Amino acid sequence: MDLKTMTYIVVGATFALYLGIAFWARAGSTGEFYVAGGGVHPIANGMATGADWMSAASFISMAGLIAYNGYGASLFLMGWTGGYVLLAMLLAPYLRKFGKFTVPEFIGDRFYSNGARIVAVICLILASITYVIGQMKGVGVAFSRFLEVEYDTGLYIGMALVFFYATLGGMKGITYTQIAQYVVLIFAYTIPAIFISMNLTGNPLPQLGLGSTMSDGSGMTLLAKLNLVVTELGFKEYTTQTMAGRLDMFVYTLSLMIGTAGLPHVIVRFFTVPKVKDARSSAGWALVFIAILYTTAPAVGAMARLNLHETIQTGEIGSPEGNLSYEARPQWFKNWEKTGLLQFEDKNGDGRIQYYNDKNPEMAAKAESFGWKGNEMVKVDRDIIVLANPEIANLPDWVIALVAAGGLAAALSTAAGLLLAISSAISHDLLKGVFMKGISEKAELRAGRISMAGAIVVAGYLGLNPPGFAAGTVAIAFGLAAASIFPALMLGIFYKRMNKEGAIAGMIAGISVTMLYVFQHKGILFIKGTEFLGDLGPNWFLGIQPNAFGAIGALVNFAVAIMVAKMTTEPPQHIQDLVESIRTPRGAGGAQAH
Repeated sequence: MDLKTMTYIVVGATFALYLGIAFWARAGSTGEFYVAGGGVHPIANGMATGADWMSAASFISMAGLIAYNGYGASLFLMGWTGGYVLLAMLLAPYLRKFGKFTVPEFIGDRFYSNGARIVAVICLILASITYVIGQMKGVGVAFSRFLEVEYDTGLYIGMALVFFYATLGGMKGITYTQIAQYVVLIFAYTIPAIFISMNLTGNPLPQLGLGSTMSDGSGMTLLAKLNLVVTELGFKEYTTQTMAGRLDMFVYTLSLMIGTAGLPHVIVRFFTVPKVKDARSSAGWALVFIAILYTTAPAVGAMARLNLHETIQTGEIGSPEGNLSYEARPQWFKNWEKTGLLQFEDKNGDGRIQYYNDKNPEMAAKAESFGWKGNEMVKVDRDIIVLANPEIANLPDWVIALVAAGGLAAALSTAAGLLLAISSAISHDLLKGVFMKGISEKAELRAGRISMAGAIVVAGYLGLNPPGFAAGTVAIAFGLAAASIFPALMLGIFYKRMNKEGAIAGMIAGISVTMLYVFQHKGILFIKGTEFLGDLGPNWFLGIQPNAFGAIGALVNFAVAIMVAKMTTEPPQHIQDLVESIRTPRGAGGAQAH
């Protein structure tokens, strides 16, 4: 059986499973549509949270980031896992005790204001739509390779699939679908990593294989070998390179942490468990399930980078036969060329592939003496690293097919969670909560499904013109959540004196500062050509890149909110009593058994 047929069978089987679960667990009430009836077991919820969380950015992009940024990309691992500790300790139990459906509903009730609720909805939609762009890019990349079609066509197919099962099942369908998707994506991620680790080091555990001795008889460890290979080709040393300055790295990590704790599609998962205690244990289980992938990612990134260079640089650097002949390129190379995500240009006309860092003056001078005319791998999209990894390592076809299914599971599970957060914000918070308080449950469900369809169309359009690789786009979404939602939730739970004026002013200030900074460097609404400061280091405030600016936006939010609250009247006594009762560990809203 050829690879294409095998991939169709594996991916088709997983899709049939997801659609079957979505149909079986379709939502019949708004409670089931928004929070799965509040009766999900903590371990099941932890697994569903893991799938919701491990998006295309985690599955597809993160290893690519680590592969090309080495040690510097560890900030993604620290930020995205550290956020769960914040969430488990500071937010999840209190929000579950409050017993509402959505984040804007909590903010509207806690700050006794429809204005606060509307501002929260706007912040939520901005963060979620930005995040969905990253998922749509992941869906497009995975589908374009799996169906061997153009990226755009792959994206349209992905949009149709998400639309079907997210609108049908709501949170109940999404929860049980995500449990299946977690199983698919974790097997898809770890099985190739085990194979590749065995091939390169003889160690079946990729986490240990990363620091093990190579099995090629060189006596070098894998990381030492990788350092040697990349530095000889003019790239930075893998184990010491950083993405930016120390302040930028710290702020970036902090932005990802508090952004994680402020992301609405993650927070809403903790409304789905029966008891307050379950919310905390749910976050603990989620961290365990997430750690399986996150501890494997550094090994996947490093091994993929080594395999890629060794595939192209087949012999001594500079020797006439030392580089791979373009005519002899492997099948995986041809497959990825079709997608446009891997591109070669024969600059010196020798029919061989030269892949090196021509921006390094020392390497460029050496390359010239070899008769090389510049780096000929003119495009190596980082997002293909995980999907191409098993092909590069010559693994069996079923493993390659499994990875395609895993990449799609990762992108689809998170896209569904985000779209639900957007649709519930529009139908539940805006329509039912503010504009049409007497709306029937049936009409509210219909409005939720229509708003989800609209969000898919907007996200799909932006996915066709994404502002960067998937994880970069996602980092901006975290920044927006960090700057707007996280401070409002923290102040709402832990500061009795916080009133509606302070909360609204803080959210507007935080998200405005962050969006202004992002847009002036990345383009207004990420449209190329509209950036007016250019996305270059010298233009950054204190050397902080736009993707990391959410933490600064959060500081602005806290400062403005506290100042305005001190200058205006205290919240009513019943609101202060409500804050006290949320923090007292007794009682919670009821749940429904499944």
